[in-house]
Amino acid sequence: MGKSFKIGSVRVGGKSGFFSISGPCVIEDRALCIDMARKLAKLSEKTGVPYIFKASYDKANRTSVKGFRGPGLLKGLEVLLEVKERFGLPVLTDVHTEQEVPIAADVVDVIQIPAFLCRQTDLVLACGESGAVVNIKKGQFLGAGDMEHIIKKVESTGCKKIMLTERGNSFGYGNLVADMRNIAWLKEFGYPVVFDATHSVQRPGAGAGGFTPGDGPLAPVLARAAVAAGCDGVFMETHPRPAEALSDAQNSIPLAKVGPIWTQLRAIHEIVA
Repeated sequence: MGKSFKIGSVRVGGKSGFFSISGPCVIEDRALCIDMARKLAKLSEKTGVPYIFKASYDKANRTSVKGFRGPGLLKGLEVLLEVKERFGLPVLTDVHTEQEVPIAADVVDVIQIPAFLCRQTDLVLACGESGAVVNIKKGQFLGAGDMEHIIKKVESTGCKKIMLTERGNSFGYGNLVADMRNIAWLKEFGYPVVFDATHSVQRPGAGAGGFTPGDGPLAPVLARAAVAAGCDGVFMETHPRPAEALSDAQNSIPLAKVGPIWTQLRAIHEIVA
């Protein structure tokens, strides 16, 4: 049986039920973030799907220098702390340098290592030493087996609360392919496995004029396949009006559709668990 541990009130891995990591790609402003957290928390109660709130204080890997990055570390963490305290939700955010890690770890429950940075040793070690749960996104350029050495870097710090996230692999130019075999292979490491449904439908570098396009309507399709393949949870970015989102507009799931999707994914998980 795989490892199981709690993130706030949410138990992940082992024989635990399905859970979701959801929220806006980036903190656009405080009011939107708080409103989304409130609505997603109510959906969690209604559907019975445990939920971890996700939002980024800085999108440091934007396609264009003109891309909206967010409010920055300190202002962003203020918003995430408010979400955590007002709604009792565990919170996840990504980090980009080792200097950010201890500051973010004072607020959030889960530190996420972006896919592009998953082999940056100093960053990986700092995350392991932070005391937070560490979510490692598998790079688009890596096979599932290549995660072994990244996991060992985190484990070398004494950290045993690790999640692994599959988010597709580069396939030619401007395309990603989600190989569901990776779910099974990642599970062999014994840690909870998450499938990133919305980033897996991106079309990176597809010449969209300074932003990353994608096939958002296919995200629920891949999510269903990943849960059937045995993942423990699904990561999905959502927005009340995806067309107006300041990051990942084409890939985010409309907030109004999240509840039915969670319910369906939970039902699939109960069949295969």
